[in-house]
This record gives sequence, C-alpha cells and structure tokens, in this order.
Amino acid sequence: MAEGAPTAVRPVEIVILGAGVIGLTVAHTLLTTSHNAYKIKIVARDLPEDLSSQAFASPWAGANWSPMRTFQERTQRWERTTFDKMWELIPQGLAMALPSRVFLTADEDPNQLWYKTLVRDFRVLDPSELPSDQEAGIAFKTFSVNPELYLPWLQSELLARGVEFIRRRVHSLGEAASLAGPNGVLVNATGLGSRSLIGVEDTDMYPIRGQTIIAHAPGVTEFLAMPLGDGRPGEATYIIPRPAPPGEVLLGGTFQPDNWDTSLDAETARAIFARCTALAPQLKDKETRVLRHNVGLRPARKGGPRVEAAWTDMPLQSELLPLPEGEAGQRGRVLIVHAYGFGAAGYQNSWGAARDVAELIAGNLKE
Repeated sequence: MAEGAPTAVRPVEIVILGAGVIGLTVAHTLLTTSHNAYKIKIVARDLPEDLSSQAFASPWAGANWSPMRTFQERTQRWERTTFDKMWELIPQGLAMALPSRVFLTADEDPNQLWYKTLVRDFRVLDPSELPSDQEAGIAFKTFSVNPELYLPWLQSELLARGVEFIRRRVHSLGEAASLAGPNGVLVNATGLGSRSLIGVEDTDMYPIRGQTIIAHAPGVTEFLAMPLGDGRPGEATYIIPRPAPPGEVLLGGTFQPDNWDTSLDAETARAIFARCTALAPQLKDKETRVLRHNVGLRPARKGGPRVEAAWTDMPLQSELLPLPEGEAGQRGRVLIVHAYGFGAAGYQNSWGAARDVAELIAGNLKE
C-alpha cells in the first residue's frame, strides 16, 4: 500500500438471531443506514421460506396497522416510523392502502385518539354508519401486507446486499457470540425463543394464541374490527384484506394469552366465520371460499417489548449449558442488543424498532 493511503476499515460482524419480521427489518435498516460498516449473518432455526412453520409468528400475522390500546411514547414513535415506511411500499404492490372502519369501546373518545394524526383520512363515524350494537367508531386508511410475499421480499433485499442466512438452532447467547467472533455484535430477535435461550431466559415472555381463516372474498375491500373484549373471552373479530393475491382476506380470530396450542380448533373456526360474516355480509357472496386455516403464537411480553443494549461478559457462566466440548467459545465483552416481545404488533412496530436497534448499536460502538 502506498504511503499515506487510507487503511480499509473492516466491517463489524453482526449476528442476528431470528429471521422473523423483526430480525429481517433490523438487518435491512442496519445495511441501509450504515454505509457498509456492517457484515451481517442471520442465524435461525426457521428462515423466511419456512412459511408453514408454526415455530415462529411472522408467517401467521395479520400484518397490518391496527389500533392498539397502548400509550407508550416509544411504541407510538415506532408506529409512526413504520406506518410511513409501509406507505412508501404501496406503489410497489408490497403494501396496500386499506379503507378501514374500527368500532370503539364505550370508554374511548374518538376525538382523543393519539393515532388520528398517524393514519390517513381519519374521521369519526356518524351514528347512522354504526351497527346497532355499537356506540362509536372511526374510519381511516391504513395499510396491510401479506407475510407470504413480504418476508421473501425482505429476504431477497438482504441477499442482494450480501447477508448470509444460516439455518441453525442456537441454544445460548454464548453459542451465538462465537458466530459473531471477536468484537462482533449480537442482536437477539428470537421472539418466544427468548424464554428458553440460555443467557436470556426471559420468563416475562408468553404466547397469545391466534387462530384465523384465509379466504378468497373479493367483495370484502375494507379492514373491519370490533373492540377487543367485545365478545367472549379470547375472541377477537376483525377482517383484513391483503394486497395479493387478488381477493385474499384474513378473518380473525382469537386472542388467547398463555395458550401454547398450535392445533386447529374446528368449532373456533366456525365461530370466527360466523362473527366475520355478521360484520361483513359480503362474505355470503357466492365467490367467497375458505382457502386455509392458520394458528400462530404471538410473542408477547409482560411490561412490553424489550429493546435495549447490554455489554455481556463471555463465556456465559451457566450451569444449564457448558461450553461445547473442544470449543473455547467467545471470550471478552460482547455487545448484545435485544429486540423481542412485540406481541401482536410486530409488523406495525418493525421499522421503528429496527431504527432504535441501529442507533443502539452505533451509539455503543462509539463508546
């Protein structure tokens, strides 16, 4: 090298545990904001092509923006970032602008909702537009995506930028840190896996079982939702049209905390279809047909999502999992950034939470 020539800076190795919507979005954000400062591997038992796997939540999500009864400043910030990003994807066909009507509980003032400045074309429904059993409601435009198209798109974007995908079941943070190597960074986006990942073992994690129906119903063109808790415990009634294939809609559903059962309940499926048909009589059209049934587990966390960074000493001191035989393991302090526990809001939090992760990594590496 000629005297005085600049020395090439070696990219920081980052290992992202988890290939759901959070892990993929974190990787995309890191690569598009870092000016080639990072080399990324995504390590997961289930990869984006495993769309029939019930071992992770992302393939089964409603994957739209829907009002959540939360008032955390950071969540609202994540949702604003994500909403604007998803809106940008509408011309590509990855997302669709979705007319919506959402009905409210008696204690919700439609004029005081924080998200009235987030969604497009917000207005309060006139009493003449309300079902006879509802007291208040709102209309607006939101977005939806189809996980079966959106997750592969994210993966293709990452592959084009040199991200390496590794199919591997990782049992501990120490094992993952070894993959990152010296001075590497580890991002934990394992969702419910954070409950059993050694070095995390977050017992605040719990599942919320969701059962839905995918139908072809071209007559249904708007997002509709009843208030959570309006029916029997564990019920949630909503209808989400998707951008593609044409006419595809998701009918929901259930919201069952601490239920790990991923099998189909036929009686629940019949009840879901009946409730959704009452909400959208267009489902009675002769073109409507049920395509399949879904069951997934939303990765919820008591206290809300965990998005934070911590320097952790390696090797881990745990009696649960010794270092692999013949392997020294990673030693020293490793930067670990956690991003998990988003429950039903993974898609609508994804781009905003990913920005926070990127800022946490950049800020800690400067120290």
